[in-house]
Amino acid sequence: MKTFSAKAPEVNRKWVIIDAENQVVGRVAEKAAVLLRGKHKPVYTAHVDTGDFVVVINAKKAVFTGQKEVNKEYRSFSGFMGGHKSESPERRRQRRPELLIETAVRGMIPHNRLGRQMFKKLHIYAGADHPHSAQQPTTISLKP
Repeated sequence: MKTFSAKAPEVNRKWVIIDAENQVVGRVAEKAAVLLRGKHKPVYTAHVDTGDFVVVINAKKAVFTGQKEVNKEYRSFSGFMGGHKSESPERRRQRRPELLIETAVRGMIPHNRLGRQMFKKLHIYAGADHPHSAQQPTTISLKP
C-alpha cells in the first residue's frame, strides 16, 4: 500500500457560497477555512493546496455570541511609537464588514506561503450580490 499524495495541477476545485446572514462569525470562518484548505476532500494533502474557492455573502449581517460585539477588540500596531490602534466589532462593521470574517479565517489557515495561497481563493462581500455567478457556485447552509 502506498501513501497517496495529491499534486497541485490535478486538484479539482469547486466554487462554494456561504451565506453569513444571522450566522455566528466563528462558525462561518471555520467552515470557510476547512473548505479553503481542502480538509473536506478525500485527496487532502497537507503540503498541497487542495481547497475550493469560497464566496461569503452577507458578511455585514454575521453576528457574535455573548457580549463580543461590545467587548471584543481588534488591535493593530504600525511599528512606530504610539502606533497602537484598537477597534470594536461594531465600529469595524460600519467601516468595512468584510474584515470581520477575513480576520477570523486568516487565523484558521496556515501562516506560511501555502496559507497565503489558500487565502487568495476567499472572496467576501458585505451584501448579497457577488460577481461569481458564472462559476456556478453551490450553496452550503450552516446550521442555525
